[in-house]
Amino acid sequence: MNLDHIWNRFIQLLQADPLINKAYYKKVAGIPFLYLRAIGNPPDRLLDAAIRRSSATAMKGKQLHSETVFVRSDDQLFVYRHRFFVPQQKMFCCGNQCADCVLLKGQSYWT
Repeated sequence: MNLDHIWNRFIQLLQADPLINKAYYKKVAGIPFLYLRAIGNPPDRLLDAAIRRSSATAMKGKQLHSETVFVRSDDQLFVYRHRFFVPQQKMFCCGNQCADCVLLKGQSYWT
């Protein structure tokens, strides 16, 4: 899955948020960092909520998760380590009768 489309949609949604003046991301050593220039000095919880909301909308309909970790802030610039990732769980039956088969998810293993 190409995550560039998800990132572009995510950045568009963040820039449309009334709390955020500018949003962009850069990869440093393969780690994506999200840079937000806020309008005024909003509380951290409001920026976190805006990131979660935009991330959820960008990922809608996809089998993705996101993780956001605050890194630093300087005046009105906030930096987060943000990544989209595919969950590490089986999503289909491989036919090898595994104990954690997705076909057994709704059933108890011992019955």
